[in-house]
Amino acid sequence: MEAAGNHTTSKALRTTQVGIVISIILVFLKAISGHLGHSYALIADATETGADVFSSGLLLLALRLAVKPADKQHPYGHGKAEPIAAVMISIFLIGAAFWIGFHAIEMIQTPHELPKRFTLAVLMIVMVIKEIMFRYVRAVGRQLKSNAVIADAYHHRSDAITSVAAFIGISVALIMGKGHESADDWAALLASGVIIFNAIGILRPALGEIMDAAPSEEIVEQVRELAASVQDVRMIEKTFVRKMGFDYFVDLHVQVDPDMTVQRGHEIAHQVKDLLLHSDMNIKDVLIHIEPYDGR
Repeated sequence: MEAAGNHTTSKALRTTQVGIVISIILVFLKAISGHLGHSYALIADATETGADVFSSGLLLLALRLAVKPADKQHPYGHGKAEPIAAVMISIFLIGAAFWIGFHAIEMIQTPHELPKRFTLAVLMIVMVIKEIMFRYVRAVGRQLKSNAVIADAYHHRSDAITSVAAFIGISVALIMGKGHESADDWAALLASGVIIFNAIGILRPALGEIMDAAPSEEIVEQVRELAASVQDVRMIEKTFVRKMGFDYFVDLHVQVDPDMTVQRGHEIAHQVKDLLLHSDMNIKDVLIHIEPYDGR
């Protein structure tokens, strides 16, 4: 289980590091292009990417903390660092969106030049790269069942969204010509709203994990079915599952024959625990309470 946990964390770290390197390159590309091309939407896009870099750095720190082994002060480990990172990433997304929206409103009210045509080519490149990164990082996050990695993926999707909005706004401004320069800024304002919507979608499951909300019914049912498959287990009365970083902790009430010896009940408890620990569900620990089967 420890080796699997290390592999999981290593994969999450590699994915995050790749995203940071790509985002840093795109920050400079978009900021310089936006400045030279008179596009506030592109400059706002660079700002959003900068927030990506910062929040991904936080995620790296959180992942390194989450993998630390349990100690006296943290007997269940440090896994909560992972959903806390997801919450912080969501907050940074919302903050970046408000920053973009505020300055977009300022630019709408300020006369400025039409954007340059070359900014469209820059945005096309950015859109493709960021959408590819979103799909890749989200797939890794879902595979690892990591809310923080999934949140990082939506940073890439938000970046792609701001790029799409900027592309549309610049295109409208160029097509309509002088007097429609603010189309670029309206696009940035629209993108800020979409980013906030995505951030709230990331925030909710992360808060649920911090509050020890139950995972999906599918996971709970899989735990029950595995436990019930052990010989001499009569019934699974209660099942409590909570997520801690990349791992799950399980509490089970297992009913057995009331006339069974304490020794046999102890053996069954160990069989159930070993089966769950060696499954592919990333279960870190199992606490089992043996109870007499009452026939109901």
